[in-house]
Order: sequence, then structure tokens, then C-alpha cells
Amino acid sequence: MTLMVGVSGVRGIVGRTLTPRVALEFAQAYGTYLGGGGVALGRDTRPSGEMLAAAACAGLTAAGCAVTQLGVVMTPTIARAVRDGGYRGGVMITASHNPAAWNGLKFLDQRGLAPGPEQARAIADIYERERIRTITDNFAPLRSDDQAGERHVEAVLAAVEVDLSPVRGLRVVLDSINGAGCLDTPALLSALGCQLIHLNGEPSGLFAHSPEPVAENLTQLCAAVRRSGAAVGFAQDPDGDRLAIVDERGNYIGEEYTLALATLFVLGRRPGPVAANLSTSRLVDAIAARFGVPVVRTPVGEANVARAMLEHGCVIGGEGNGGVIDPRIAPVRDSLSALSLVLQLMATTGKPISELVADLPRHVMIKTKLECPRERIAAAAAAVAAAFSGERVNQADGTRVDFADGWVHLRASNTEPIVRIVAEADSAATARMLIERVRAAAGL
Repeated sequence: MTLMVGVSGVRGIVGRTLTPRVALEFAQAYGTYLGGGGVALGRDTRPSGEMLAAAACAGLTAAGCAVTQLGVVMTPTIARAVRDGGYRGGVMITASHNPAAWNGLKFLDQRGLAPGPEQARAIADIYERERIRTITDNFAPLRSDDQAGERHVEAVLAAVEVDLSPVRGLRVVLDSINGAGCLDTPALLSALGCQLIHLNGEPSGLFAHSPEPVAENLTQLCAAVRRSGAAVGFAQDPDGDRLAIVDERGNYIGEEYTLALATLFVLGRRPGPVAANLSTSRLVDAIAARFGVPVVRTPVGEANVARAMLEHGCVIGGEGNGGVIDPRIAPVRDSLSALSLVLQLMATTGKPISELVADLPRHVMIKTKLECPRERIAAAAAAVAAAFSGERVNQADGTRVDFADGWVHLRASNTEPIVRIVAEADSAATARMLIERVRAAAGL
């Protein structure tokens, strides 16, 4: 059993590797790292969230922070609140797409960004070495803010760039998996003029299916789109930072297409650089090439993508897991931004999702994961780099190898004790063959 610590924060299994004491001490370590000041605290709907938020609140207060509790919110909501509210930082209690037994703490800096690798290591070092700050008086009173979600919705609406008349009245099915997206996403869709059919829309944290918004977990959504004759189906993960899409025929189009469609719309309005991680589809490169703009590739993790976006002035970015970052709204993945951009693309083109997807290049991506001790993964990645040194190799995050007929990326997961191997090619057979070549070279 492992407590996962890195750029995605801290994640563990509740009651085993992640206890109230661990949450308190990590939050106090983060408060120590910040040196006090105002901190926004939110959580998703997992049943353990209230307990862990109370522990985190105690740790932050003990370190001299002034905590404002936002309650149940999406991760992009708290990121926006931190950035716009002048907070020193933020803490979100969530394990994002991890299974129900998990929870975690996601840290945000004063810009609303997740800490980069160096900052994450510094926070972990304070925790591990017990170099935490503990004040003895002048404790700041707790405050509450229950309007952050409403402000998030208003910001997304204010950023709409086109006439949405063509999509007003469209039937939309939304699966919020009883997570944080239940609370504010319906208001956004209503304001955009859509007729909502809401699946799993109670913020109970009792997930109706496995939380990751991938094909095998969204059969209910696909069936509901077909049954209702909806124009589109959307699926969120528990903390509302990822969005998957089902087309008007009830077909899951693949999580890689969320960023691709959002990028297609944004570049059509505001051409500029794009950022994506090393495991994201080449669809983004093909779209960027249409508009003559560069793509900046980064290690996996929204913190890495967001920092690259700031450095290169990117107009859009994200990850191929359904994570879209619109820097105008929040410096993290945001399902509300993604949803709005896709609906705006439908409105401007007059095309349904299936046609929009058909207009893009056809690639096949296969994602695999294997249980593997973390200490073995670095050696496996190095072995792959050595075996294919004659190809184009990128070792910024594990090892990515670009072959003439596709690419493969082998890396350690930031959120689970596994190794991920992702391949993309023009056919499933080629993608599988590339994965097997890399697995053999890695000895996995």
C-alpha cells in the first residue's frame, strides 16, 4: 500500500495510507511552506471528504494560515477562487478519478497552479522531516465562501465568443457521477440554453460506476443519449476537472477528442501556441498545423502543462485524458470550460459531434497500465531509451519513442502505483505491436 506524493498532490486509501493524521500533517506542512496567509479549502463529494477537510483545516490553522472554507466545489472552481481572491494558496480534498476507496489533498499556489516538481518535493520534505510550523496564539478565525461555484459559472459564460442560438434547446445528457460537478454544471447548461438530462446528479459521493470517465465506465451515458435522442453526452470525473464526450449516436468518442475539439474551436477564433503533455494524441499537432501554430509538449501532469502555457503564452492546452485548460478561466483542467468550448464549436460549424470527429485525422490510441514497483520503473524507462536510441526519444517524463509508424510513451503514474504505456498509430494492430516492442525492451 502506497501513499502517492507528487505533482498531483497526495493520494492514498482512506483509513490505510491516508488517515486524518496524515491529512493534518501534510496540510500543516503546506501551510509551513506557504509561511501562513490566506488559504482556500474545498473538497469533492467523497464521504471521507468532510473528515479529511476538517483535519486539513486544523493543520493549516496550526501553521498560521487563515482558512476560508468553500465546501463542495470542483477543482477548477477552487483554483479560480485562489487566483482571483488573493489567497496564498489552496487545498482541495479529492482523489480525482481514483477509485472510491481513495482520497487525497491537491495543493494550489497563489496563481491557482498545482505545484511543480520542485515545489512538490519541498512540501514532501517538510512533511517527512517534520519541519512543520506550529503557532501558539493569534489563530485566524475560519471563514466561509459559498459563492465560488456561481462565480466560476459566470466566468465561463462571460468568455463565450459566439452566438449560441444554433445549440439552444438541444438535449444534453450529463453524467456527474454524484461528484462535485453536480452542483454548478446544471446552471451552466441552463444558461447556455440546453435541455438537461442529468444522470447521477446527487452530490452524495456514492459513485454510480468507476470514477474514471473512460468508455467501459460510461455505458449508462451512451444508452441514455441513444434513448433520449440527445445531441451530445458529457461525463465528468468526481472533482470536475475532466470531461468525456458521447456523440449524438450514443458512441463514446474517446477522451483524446475533448482537447482536440476545444483546440479546434479556440484556434479558429484566436490562433496561438498550444500546450499538451507527452501522452496526448497527435490530433492536437494536426489541428495546430492547420493554423500554423506550435505545440509545446510537457511531462504529464496539469502543473507541467499550465506552467508551459504561461511561459509560452498558449491560448489553450491540456491533457488527453479529457482535461482542457482555458487560461482565461482557471490555470487547471476545467470541465466547464471544455463543455462550453465544445458547444460553441457545434454552434459555429452547425455540425454534430460525429461529423466533427470524422473531420479529424484517424488515429488509434491504446492505453495500458501494469502494476510495477516505482523503483523498477526508472530502470525500465532507461532500458527502452537505450533499446531505441536510433529513434526520436524524449526522456522528460519516463521515455517516449517516436517511430515512423506511431509513438509509445512509458512512464510512472503520478496518481497510482502503476506504470502506464500509451501508444498511438494509424491502426490498433500497429499500436499493439509498438506496445509489445516497448514492453519487451523494458522487461515488463
